[in-house]
Amino acid sequence: MTKKTVYLTQEGFLELKKELDDLINIKRPANIKAIKEARALGDLSENAEYDAARNEQAELEARIKKLEQIMENVSIIENVDNSKVSIGNTVKIKYIDDGEVDEYQIVGSQEADPFSSKISNESPIAQALLNQKVGDIVNVNSPNGVYQVEITAIS
Repeated sequence: MTKKTVYLTQEGFLELKKELDDLINIKRPANIKAIKEARALGDLSENAEYDAARNEQAELEARIKKLEQIMENVSIIENVDNSKVSIGNTVKIKYIDDGEVDEYQIVGSQEADPFSSKISNESPIAQALLNQKVGDIVNVNSPNGVYQVEITAIS
């Protein structure tokens, strides 16, 4: 299986590291304690507390494993070049068909949050914008068809 590079900003990396530390050092020990307490209640076949604690343990361990895999394959975005669009840049674009202007930060898929104007480097619009310069008009292949945008600023 090929390992996929995960692109993160420094801020995103620190957030994931904090979450992993919290899961390992706080939530996992609390879960182990809950399992022991539920086990002490007796019959495990009809013990809802035990079942809930075991389910929580499975979710915790799955999330820990996923975060550890991300950390093993992380590439921190730094020294962003503003002469052309790359991961980490904030790009201002104008839609050719209606003149509407939007601004997006291109981040790795783990940090993508469209509601905060952070789009994944794997999204159709980011794919079209990558390696382009201010003034370029690019075609964006979306599920709804092709549309054009002009890059008006890169920061």
